[in-house]
Amino acid sequence: MDFEIPEHLTAMVDTVRRFVKQDLEPISRQVEEEDRIPEEVVQTMRRLGLFGLAIPEKYGGLELGTLGECLVYEELGRTNACFRTRLGTNNGIGSQGIVLDGTKAQKEKYLPRLASGEWIACFALTEPEAGSDAANIQTTAELVGDHWVLNGRKHFITNGDIADVATVFAVNDKQKRAKGGITAFIVEKTFPGFYVGTIERKMGMRGSHTCELVFDDCRVPPENVIGGGSMVGQGFKTAMKTLDKGRLTMGASSLGSAQKLLELSVDYARQRVQFGRPIAQFQAIQFMLADMATQVYAARQMLYHAASLRDKKGSSVIKEASMVKLFCTEMANRIADMAVQIHGGLGYMKDFPVERFYRDLRLTRIYEGTSEIQRLVIARELLRE
Repeated sequence: MDFEIPEHLTAMVDTVRRFVKQDLEPISRQVEEEDRIPEEVVQTMRRLGLFGLAIPEKYGGLELGTLGECLVYEELGRTNACFRTRLGTNNGIGSQGIVLDGTKAQKEKYLPRLASGEWIACFALTEPEAGSDAANIQTTAELVGDHWVLNGRKHFITNGDIADVATVFAVNDKQKRAKGGITAFIVEKTFPGFYVGTIERKMGMRGSHTCELVFDDCRVPPENVIGGGSMVGQGFKTAMKTLDKGRLTMGASSLGSAQKLLELSVDYARQRVQFGRPIAQFQAIQFMLADMATQVYAARQMLYHAASLRDKKGSSVIKEASMVKLFCTEMANRIADMAVQIHGGLGYMKDFPVERFYRDLRLTRIYEGTSEIQRLVIARELLRE
């Protein structure tokens, strides 16, 4: 298998690598303490076109393709996770419903603003009673006169507090639900009856906010049904297609974090002296480093192959995407644990980045489909084949 990276993607990766090293990494600790990304950094993200990685060129995006996006997110995974989250939610689950299933008018109205970073998008599927069981959402959509009226609550919505537009999923037919009774809507923050609720306090991922969205007789015009009138009831299919790609990019950012942790661990092992010699000379440390490097190598081959498959027109990667999400996120968590062990007591201290990676990576095994859900998807696809 030839994974030679095209020249235009290599140039993009080099640009992002410099951005991470010169602009993002120096402020990672500041962002962690202040729980916010400075506006000047967001402006630089806009200038680099990073909010439009996945959006077609005709709408102002870079349209890098799946492999290109994964390469960028791999680089962003090497620093504070909030930076990737700000961009990834907009490029991925926030906008992909419109990219994949939106009408021409919807694409022309929303995608240029999202590609430029003028607007931010979020993805509103999860609810208190519908996490892994996404088909069990309770938010309702009823056509009243010339508008749809939404009622319900979404929670754990990444970027929900800063989003200008949300892809919202609601039940329009309780009997059919996922089989033709869930509709996807584009909801702007200015629509009456749409509110931001509680902003959650989390273990990690500081600088990226997760919140509750409230719909109280929220009025949505019919032209904001994703895909138009013919797509009423087909929103669950839109959600699943959107999550399929997100699983690959999640794997990519986890891979980037694991690579960074490996590098930090190698450097520390060379410098740390115990019993009169660097700990890198001890077999116990060498074995951990060897295991870390082997897992990173395996994950990279899996990710690049699956991303390349998706870029080939007509290739279905449902199974492969779930494999990538499962393996890469579990792998990165194992490596974070070993990195803390290699750093010893210092690895538990907030002055060292391994502590932050350890906390932030724990979420990757949960959101956008838990590890358990990925195993169910993989098994289902195997048995179907």
